[in-house]
Amino acid sequence: MSLFEDFLELIFPEYCLMCNGSLLKNEKQICLYCRYHLPLTNYHNDPNNALMQRFAGKVNVKYAWAFLKFTKGGKVQNVLHHLKYNGKKDVGILLGKWYGSELRKREYHTEFDSIIPVPLHASKLKKRGYNQCDPIVTGLSLQLGVAAYPVALKRNIHTSSQTKLSRMERYENTKDIFEVADYESVRDKRILLVDDIVTTGSTLESCILTLQKAKCKEVSIACLAAAQ
Repeated sequence: MSLFEDFLELIFPEYCLMCNGSLLKNEKQICLYCRYHLPLTNYHNDPNNALMQRFAGKVNVKYAWAFLKFTKGGKVQNVLHHLKYNGKKDVGILLGKWYGSELRKREYHTEFDSIIPVPLHASKLKKRGYNQCDPIVTGLSLQLGVAAYPVALKRNIHTSSQTKLSRMERYENTKDIFEVADYESVRDKRILLVDDIVTTGSTLESCILTLQKAKCKEVSIACLAAAQ
C-alpha cells in the first residue's frame, strides 16, 4: 500500500458492514471478528433442516438452505441493508463466495447446472439500479463453478410486503407473478434458486412453480439469510 493510500485510510477509514467497526489493513468489507462469528445455520449439513420443513407439502424442492440466521436489529440485517440499499454489491459477492466454499466442501457443486436469482420487478430494478441477489449469485457461481443466469426469470408484477398477510393472501399475492425469460437455462436443468433473505417463502414458492412449469429437472433453494 502506498503512503498516499495509507493517508487516505487514516482520514477516511473503512468500516465493517456488519459491526460498523473500523477495518484493519487487509480486511475488506467484513472484519475478521465478524467473519469468524457469523451466525451460521449449517442447514446444508441437515437434510431435514427448518427451511426444508417450511416448504414441505407446498412445493417440491431437492434442497432448501440458508447461509446465515437473520434476527431483527442484528449484524446480518445490517449487512443485508448495505447490500440492498447502499450499493455495497461487493459484500454480496464476498458472502456468496464464502457460502459457495461451504457448499463445495460437501461436494454440492456437482448437484447443479444453473444458478438463478429471484428477479426484481423492472420498476424496482430501475430505482435501485441492480438486483441485490445478482452479486450473491456471482459469488456462488465463482466458487461452485456452476453457470449463473441472472435474467432467466422475469418478474411481471410488483408485490408489496407480505409479512402481515395470511397464508392464502400471500399465495394470491405471488401467484403467476414470474415468467421464464431464458428457457435454455431452465429446461431439463438442475437449478439452484437464490434469494437474499427468506421470510414467508411465498415468493420463492412462486418462482419454483414457474420453473417447474418450464420443465426444469429439479429446483433447490439457497438464501443468504433466513428469518428465525
